[in-house]
Amino acid sequence: MNRCKFLFLFIFVNMFATSSSFAQACSLESSFAELTLGCIQRNEAKIDQAAESNKKLMERIKILKESKAADDKIFAAELKYNALVNLQTKELAKESEGTTFFYKTGNGNLGKFIIRAAFVGVQDDLLECSLYIESQTYDGKKIHTVNTNLVIKNDGNSWNSDTTSMDNTGTQDLILKREHGRCIFKTQEASAISFGKTAETQLIEGNILLVYTAYFLFGLAVFLIMRTVFADEDRFKANLRLEDADENEKKDVPKDFVLKYSRPFFKRYFSPVVKGMKYKKKIKEKYKRPLAASGMNKFLTPEDFYAFKLFLIIGFPIVYVVGGKFLEIEVDFQLVPVLMFVGFFYPDFWIKETATKRKNEVLINMPFVVDMLALSVEAGLDFAAAIQRVIEKAPHSALVDEFEIFLKEIKVGASRAEALRGLSWRIDSLPIASFCATLIAADSVGTSNLAPILKSLSEEIRQKRSSDIEKLGAQAATKILFPMLFLILPAVVLIIAAPFIISFMGG
Repeated sequence: MNRCKFLFLFIFVNMFATSSSFAQACSLESSFAELTLGCIQRNEAKIDQAAESNKKLMERIKILKESKAADDKIFAAELKYNALVNLQTKELAKESEGTTFFYKTGNGNLGKFIIRAAFVGVQDDLLECSLYIESQTYDGKKIHTVNTNLVIKNDGNSWNSDTTSMDNTGTQDLILKREHGRCIFKTQEASAISFGKTAETQLIEGNILLVYTAYFLFGLAVFLIMRTVFADEDRFKANLRLEDADENEKKDVPKDFVLKYSRPFFKRYFSPVVKGMKYKKKIKEKYKRPLAASGMNKFLTPEDFYAFKLFLIIGFPIVYVVGGKFLEIEVDFQLVPVLMFVGFFYPDFWIKETATKRKNEVLINMPFVVDMLALSVEAGLDFAAAIQRVIEKAPHSALVDEFEIFLKEIKVGASRAEALRGLSWRIDSLPIASFCATLIAADSVGTSNLAPILKSLSEEIRQKRSSDIEKLGAQAATKILFPMLFLILPAVVLIIAAPFIISFMGG
């Protein structure tokens, strides 16, 4: 008997809890996501009743117009007809945010939507009204989720209207339009009722406990970051002293403005992170040759270069926002993603341009340097000593720097062929590749007298350079045609035709 009483009590409590939870899921204490189809179905009669009321109101408007009633009565009835939200002022627009509505589309499907944002005011020098709504429509077993931004503007004293379909069938269920001097959000083919503001609106407005929790977590994050940053401060300062003591690196410091002022930051805070990444080997393989071709491999490692790219993702937007505020210029935050994109790819363009300039510098100095090599070899010096003499006597250039690296590789044990292959790999130019291949072939067959070979190479390089210059000169006539066609020719025509036009207009 006691077991039966206990079982009955358990069933009763369970039914009460279930009914309480169902009632709570269909109340203003629940969030928009928790409102189920069953809750909407319980309000379906009210939705149909609202549709009937709108029909009766439409009939009343017709009667008022036929009886030539006062305009204010007709306006009031028209504003009330199918109206859901009145966006007459900014206060009313703000008050409508967070309001949930139940509706039935023109095709008879039930659904719900909530107003996430409402705006009334001047945007881009035009008076504008806008609504952003999130909706869910139940079509059998399917759920159509539609997030819509409705915008109308006053352009040339003419207002447009904006409609949306809630079930993706093309029906114009809801409309935002201008009526009698105010923006009205209405139903068109659908019918809807206001359910009220759900509990999530209160969460959006803020909870003091969540605010304090966020402050605590932010402070903890700052503490952990600063602890990590200063944990290896001594090691970083030692590495910095070693880098500053390197004479070659001081000589090769680039003049790029962005790199000059970014290097202390990304070298200190981003490079250690990149060095600890899982894919640092791929990063090293990808950027090793571009850095060598540009001559920046003494100044930047591949990890530093990738850290430079990551730093500029946040560096460019920060400079733009802070500089705009400092100069009191209007900051357009829509440009921030563009600046992040530009910041990530700027180092690639910069390193490519630097490599191109360096390659051109090598090609310009190559005939003179090869002639000096030939004279030195003819004077009795071997190839390594001839290169050393060129380094000492020739003006400083990118090719002289590469010859210095060539000699260092030989001194540490590399063969002449390996050092020449390294020279060709770093510069990545056809004349240099031909120069290195010829010397490697001569070395492989044991040629002792390199002077004729070097003279022949010098003559070949000069002819190649002369043909390239002639080619560029031939292209100049074609390239200048477009500026002449669009800039100079209109001015000439205007000067010639202006007197005739003036005389013709003067009779």
